[in-house]
Amino acid sequence: MLELLTLSAIRQAAQHGPVEARVHVQVDAALAKMTREQKPYCELTLADAAARMTLRVWSDHPEYRACDSLQVSDFIEVSGEFQQHQQFGIEAKHWTVRALTAQEIAELLQGPPELRAKQAADWAYIIERVVAITDPRLRVLCETLIADYGERFRRTAGARSYHHARRGGLVEHTAQMLRLAKEIAPLYPQLNLDLLTAGILFHDSGKLWENHLPETGFTMGFDERGELLGHISIGLELVNSLWRKVLTSDSVGDWKELTPASEDVRLHLLHLIGAHHGEPQFGSPVCAKTPEAMVLHYIDNMDARMEMFTAGYLTAKPLADRIFDRVRPLPGNLVKPLEKFVPGAEANPSRSEQLL
Repeated sequence: MLELLTLSAIRQAAQHGPVEARVHVQVDAALAKMTREQKPYCELTLADAAARMTLRVWSDHPEYRACDSLQVSDFIEVSGEFQQHQQFGIEAKHWTVRALTAQEIAELLQGPPELRAKQAADWAYIIERVVAITDPRLRVLCETLIADYGERFRRTAGARSYHHARRGGLVEHTAQMLRLAKEIAPLYPQLNLDLLTAGILFHDSGKLWENHLPETGFTMGFDERGELLGHISIGLELVNSLWRKVLTSDSVGDWKELTPASEDVRLHLLHLIGAHHGEPQFGSPVCAKTPEAMVLHYIDNMDARMEMFTAGYLTAKPLADRIFDRVRPLPGNLVKPLEKFVPGAEANPSRSEQLL
């Protein structure tokens, strides 16, 4: 029996040549299409816990009829030879398809062990940073978000396609931003780390509706609230809603005596959410006008783009030795990064000799 791999593992292995494997996936889309020459084919979009892959099935393929009858949300196994195509990305040859059993579906929905472990550690770190908030208003607000929407948060993607586009991706993105904030704050003592921490937790909270995935699959549907309002507007509304809820509890009796004023705390948190895209042309209703808002914008951008680079090297079309096609919204073609220096390792003379 062929080895069972994830879509990400197949992408990595196929960069070095054809790989024979099995993969368990959910059908995210199944579209009947025609080539320019009017030859019918079926275009399948397949998804697992961490990645997506497009598979084209031509009408003369033995499995064409089976694929043509597949429905969105079906769980299947694709078994065969996978290789990197210069133009179309990953292709499968000599492959077969079958429906997954109930046990296989349950295991697939859990995600691969390494991804489960990473997201569990990231979620624990988010909780740790929330507990560390010293301002009781921001801490209670963050704890209320986690108590009311924690499970939904853990099933939400960081984006629909560009970065962390997988169930639990928002947890990974948020945790990494919190790590960056913790390292940056001591370098700039004027920063309010409590406010920055709360802003990071809430900045993409509107994606709990815009990019939410169900418990039973990897297909990211469309939510009317997300479509009509967008995640920034929803995040602003969510803060105000939870703030009103918290104010009715017994734990806020002495908040009127705290400095800075509670209303100032609320307004500054709202500003971090509203300004986190940086500029109006990128979706923010206001530009960043405080140090915390500016820092949040930049670390949000940095983590998103680092994820784009990581994913891009696996999916982008090779153009030349160590050069890959552009992955939007990154600004240009990708170039393979410089390897880290390893003390004591033998030098590779090939590149230096070519320059002499």
